[in-house]
Formats: sequence, structure tokens, C-alpha cells
Amino acid sequence: MQELILEKKHDESRQGEAFAPKEIASNPLTKKFYIESYGCAMNFADSEVVASILQKEGFGITMQFENADMIFINTCSIREKAEATVRRRLGEFRKMKKYKPELLVGVLGCMAERLKSKFLEEEKLVDIVIGPDAYRSLPALIQEAESGQKGVNVLLSREETYGDISPIRLNSNGVTAFVSIMRGCNNMCSFCVVPFTRGRERSRDAASVINECTDLFNNGYREVTLLGQNVDSYQWVNAADNSVVSFADLLEKVAQISPLLRVRFSTSHPKDITDEVLFTIKKYDNICKYIHLPVQSGSTRILQMMNRTYTREWYIAKVNRIREILPDCGLSTDSITGFCSETEEDHKETISLFEYCEYDLAYMYFYSERPGTLAARRFADDVPLETKKRRLQEIVDLHRRHSLKSMQRDLGKPFKVLIEGDSKKSNEHWAGRTDHNKMVVFPKTGNLNKGDYVNVFIESCTAGTLMGVLKEEIKDGFYNY
Repeated sequence: MQELILEKKHDESRQGEAFAPKEIASNPLTKKFYIESYGCAMNFADSEVVASILQKEGFGITMQFENADMIFINTCSIREKAEATVRRRLGEFRKMKKYKPELLVGVLGCMAERLKSKFLEEEKLVDIVIGPDAYRSLPALIQEAESGQKGVNVLLSREETYGDISPIRLNSNGVTAFVSIMRGCNNMCSFCVVPFTRGRERSRDAASVINECTDLFNNGYREVTLLGQNVDSYQWVNAADNSVVSFADLLEKVAQISPLLRVRFSTSHPKDITDEVLFTIKKYDNICKYIHLPVQSGSTRILQMMNRTYTREWYIAKVNRIREILPDCGLSTDSITGFCSETEEDHKETISLFEYCEYDLAYMYFYSERPGTLAARRFADDVPLETKKRRLQEIVDLHRRHSLKSMQRDLGKPFKVLIEGDSKKSNEHWAGRTDHNKMVVFPKTGNLNKGDYVNVFIESCTAGTLMGVLKEEIKDGFYNY
């Protein structure tokens, strides 16, 4: 249960969230769709693309699945638990056909790519199966399904980026938004299904990214997160003049839209994040000083089996370089315990690496073998489940101490906070994030709104939240002293 709790705690893994913007009204005679998304931020961004495609074809959106003519689940294959959750949910929706036989049920995304035959033939759970590169064909597949045929398209693409589609910001707070800058992954990590479910890397037209971010800013959004399986490998070549836009270039172009627009990005592969990117972050105040740098294991032997292409020492050197250029940079990571053949000594190396890095935030899981991956073909999943869970708990407990220590360092200091909305626990308090991605809660005072920048003085904390009081509003992105 521990990993599920950790997933729900953080934005990057908003499992099972339904998407339906209240501000978008539809004709009562229009056929309505409902989307429920699982997994990573890329899946949630994809759901926004799907909603845009369907709305353009005249379909309406509903936030109650009971009112839907079509139900879609955007799925995740990264862990067995996520797949089991989706399969149970599909079974629940399938039962609705007993009293609503015209209902269409579809599965989108990574599980669709990986388990198409099981869904259609063995389990007969769905009417439509569509992979992450085929969303443009969804309206045609709906027509096929309505005629009694199964609608299927799981073909991967080397070109598709959906760069020309303006996503519908589903269930948005109107302040923060995801912007996909690339799709797919070329890193063949032995434990990962992404290269098989999302295909090879391809980068989106830089101009389309800038235009989307500019439109978001003009519509009141004040923070964008640039998304990719590995953003640091972003590279777009302008066919007109053969000029190349690197990730550092793109980051700078987005930052230049306005000093009021905060810029974040995720995820970075340790082997690809460059000094150029780090110095670009340092150059612009509105590029958040926060980097997600997955390590997965602290053991060089295990890293080699994972095909991570770096050693423990190399990773530590990269962390040192980040802290040399960006001394106050927030740092988070991913880790996997109990990978194939992991020994207690390997586990202790992960523990010691966590001790060295003292991450502000970490996403921690035990290894779940995924069929079709290199690890599943090459290595035995030979670490007992009880051992995996025990090792995971040890890392979780250690990280909680580090997280609390990180929060305590901020006591007595003022921080620039972007207000995202009401606190989850009280509408008498605002909630927002610091530059370093730490959640801050403070009492409502003055005439403030979502999207405002404020200076908050931190008075207390938990391991996950800073609590403070308003010091002053910030004008034009700068402190109003």
C-alpha cells in the first residue's frame, strides 16, 4: 500500500482522475464522453488532446460517467498494480451495458498498446482500443464501434506529436498546465515498457510549443510544465534553415514569454541533462530551481542490469554539478527496490545514495516485472515480495526524514508562492507552490486570487507541507518591497 499512498500524494501520479471541465457546456442532444486517466503526467496531457479531438467532432464532455454515451480510460502499464486497477474499472463500466446497451467503452494509451488482444478477445471488456499515437482516428473508430465492429488502432508512429492540436484543459485550476514537447523514448531501460508502448523519440515543432505556452499565459495561466519521457533529449530541426533547437534553447524561449510565467519540466535522464540546461535555469528567475533526476538504484551493478548507462559515481557527480551551478536547487528522484538479483549490499548502496543526496521528494516503488521488457526476457524476478516491500519501506522511512529536514530548513524564511487555489483542507486558506516545488498553505488575507504571486513567511511545516503567513503581494513577478 505504501507506493499507492505516495503516488496519490503527488501531482505527477494522479491515478484514476476523471476529466471534465465544468466551464465547457454541450448541447443536451450531443453524444457525451467521459475520460478517466491513470498514471503519469503524459497520460493526463494526452487526455486533453483526446478531449480536443472529440469536441472538434461535435462530441460533448460530461463529468459523470453515468451520463456518458462513451467512456474512455487512459491507461498506464508501468506497474502491475496500475493495470489491475484499470481492469477492475473496465469491468465495472462493462456492467453498465446491461441497462445501457448502446454505451461504448474504450481503452486508450499504454495498456491499449500492450494488451489489445486480451481486451478485445479474451476478456471482451471494451469496444474500442486505441494506442497513444492514434488518437486522431478515434472519431472513425467510434463510428465503427457504433456499427457493431470493434474499433482498433494501436499503430505506433515516428512522426506524430499532436503539435497542431490545442488541448482542452480538463479539470484545470486555471493556473498550471502541462505542455507535451516530445513523445516516445529511445532509452531501453530493461525494466520499462515505455519504448514498446509509446514508440521512439520525436520532438515537437518548437514554434507550436511556444505558441501553446503563450496562449496559456494570455488566458491567465501562470505556470507550465514541459513534458517528455526524457525532455533533455529534445531536439527539433527546422527544415527551412536546418537550425537546431535544443532543450536548453526551448527552455529559454518559453521563459522569455513573460517573467510572470513559471516554467517547470519533467522528466530528466541523468545522462542527458547538460550544463547548458543548468546555466539556462540559473539565468532566468522564472525557470523553477527544481529538477527531477531519477536514479532507480544506488548500485552500479543493478544500474548496469537496468541499462541505465551510468554508474553510481557518475550519478553522484551529476548531482554535485547541479548543486555547484544551482546551489539552492530542489531535487527529486525515482527509485525501484527489489530489482532482479538485488542483494542486501545493493540495497544498502541505494540507502547510502539517498543519504548522500537527501532528496526533497522521491517516488519509490518495488519492482514489478512487465511482460515484454528486456528484464522480463533476460532476468529472473527472484527477489521475494516480502523482501521487496521491506526494502521499500526502509527507503520510504529514510526519505521521510530527509523530506522533513528539507522542510525544516525553510522555517523562518520568506518564499515566492504562486497561488493555485484553495487548500484541500480549508477554503479559508490558500495553497500554492514555491519555486522548489514545495506546497505552501497560508490563511487568506487581502484581495488575492488564484494566479497571484505572493511572498509567504514560513512558520511551521510537516514532512510534506509548509505553513506560513502572507508577507506581501508580488507585482510583475518581483517582490513588492
